[in-house]
Amino acid sequence: MIRKASVMYVYQDKFAEYKKRHDELWPEMEQVLKEHGVSNYSIFLHEPTAMLFAYLEAESEEMHARIAQTETCQRWWAYMKDIMQTNPDNSPVSEAMKEVFHLH
Repeated sequence: MIRKASVMYVYQDKFAEYKKRHDELWPEMEQVLKEHGVSNYSIFLHEPTAMLFAYLEAESEEMHARIAQTETCQRWWAYMKDIMQTNPDNSPVSEAMKEVFHLH
């Protein structure tokens, strides 16, 4: 099991829409995540900076990396691109974070 953390950025006027879309997460997106070994997934919003902090646990880096190649994930990215910073392929602008402490 691995732990992953990253930051992303939502547009200031889209906080409510971002939350709404995740409250209504597509069942097929949830299925893709679970089929690729993802669990304990949380996203937090820091409103003053519009920064999203994402944390998840996954079975392996390889399984997690394969999510991006699914048709469902690519549709999700396209669906989200109007409310957050994205790359040319519609993936969210995301910066991986290095773990420096873990209390088990």
